[in-house]
Order: sequence, then C-alpha cells, then structure tokens
Amino acid sequence: MSILSLQSLSLDYAEAGSRRKRRVLDGVNLHIASDEFVVVIGRSGSGKTSLLNIAAGFTEPSEGRVLVDGKEIDGPDIDRAVVFQDDALYPWLTAAGNVAFPLKLQGIPKGERQRRAEDLLVKVGLDGAGKKNIWELSGGMRQRVGIARALASGPRFLLLDEPLGALDALTRSRMQKFLLDVWAESKTGALLITHSIDEALLLATRIIVLAPNPGRIVADIKTEFGKAVLEGKNIKDIKALTSFKDLNDELTALIHADEEEIAA
Repeated sequence: MSILSLQSLSLDYAEAGSRRKRRVLDGVNLHIASDEFVVVIGRSGSGKTSLLNIAAGFTEPSEGRVLVDGKEIDGPDIDRAVVFQDDALYPWLTAAGNVAFPLKLQGIPKGERQRRAEDLLVKVGLDGAGKKNIWELSGGMRQRVGIARALASGPRFLLLDEPLGALDALTRSRMQKFLLDVWAESKTGALLITHSIDEALLLATRIIVLAPNPGRIVADIKTEFGKAVLEGKNIKDIKALTSFKDLNDELTALIHADEEEIAA
C-alpha cells in the first residue's frame, strides 16, 4: 500500500505591492493511503487548491514536506496524476491521442501506447470514441478522457481539483458514480477538492474540512456513503438517510463556523 504524506505544511504568498506575506496554509498534516478517497472541503480562501498543488509538486511549501512512500518529492512525477476542472486536453489531438500522450513522453512504442489508450477509453465508458476530436465530445466525455489520460501512467495517487465543477447537475451526478468506480477499479488513492458537501459525502472515505485565514484542518471525518454507492444503493435513497442529513448539517456548521463568530 502506498502512502502520500503531507507533513507540517505551511504556505506563504507575497501580497501584491507589498513586502508582507500572507499565510495561506498553516501546519497541515495529512496522510492518504492508496485505498482511500479523501475529499477536502472548505470555504473560499481556505487553501484547498493550494494544498492540492503542493501535493502535486506544482507549488513548493514555505514549510514542511511531501513524501510518497517515505521519499520526499521535489516536483511533479508520474506517481501523482492531476485532473483539473478545466479538462486541459490538447485540442489538436484525438481522444486516444490525448490519453496516449503521457505514454509517448515515457518512450513507449506507438502500437503499445495506442492499445493502452483504447483500453483506458473503454474503462471510462468511451468505447469507440478514440478517433473523435475533442470538440466533438460533451463536457462529461472530455472529463472522462482527462481521467483516462491521468491514469495512463499508472499513478499511485489521483489528485482532482473540482473536476466536476463545470458540469450540469445531471452530468455531475453521473460522473460522481463514475469517479467512484474508477477509484475502486484502479486501486489508486484519490485526493479530491470540492465546494459541494453532498459530493464530498457521496465520494469520500474521509472528509477533510479546512478553515480559512490561514487554511488549517479542523476536522477529519470517516464516511461510508461512497461504499453504499459502490454496492449499488440508490443515491437518492442515500441522501434521504438521517445519518446523511445529520453529517451534512455538521459539515455545514464546521465550514461556516468562523462566519458565525464574526457575525456575533
């Protein structure tokens, strides 16, 4: 089992036009195993995306370190694949070409990478779509291509920055189940950023709540609603559970706790 460890992470940003620095994250400790689907929620300004960028190796922390299986990272690597809200696909490549691109960078022969790309497209429900141009695909289909591309290199961890945020409500609901299926089949640890409490409850094995100014962990809660979804239980029925509603209320209160204190 692989472990992604974020140890004592803090991040400072220089304020525009000033020598002063603003602390964005403060003393974050988070450990994610490859059998976990960890979802981070919190208000705007709590540092959710900054946390993911540090885990991905895109941003260097001001303090602390990130390790994969005990080895400190020094930047992006194939052991951590990233999926963004904007699918970030290459418009000049076909769907299969996008999925095969990271394999090309690894020097894998053309025939092998084409075969693997087509296999991955089948796994994400896009059988026969390999030759389609990106502009021919719907938003949900493009995100599936993006996830297939992220999985192409066989990462240990999948880092997802609000990948469903730009989708309509119906497509988003379908894609939530899809993400769970991909995670369960790939045996890849997942770290997902979202603003949606319902989405966090439906996907997570653990929910991390960040408070803002500076961003810090105020709750780490285990959940099993995602397991129920994977077992085939109806999402509408799950949302109607008293336990689901109670935890939704608890998370809402945690996220908005500072607002209530300020208002008082």
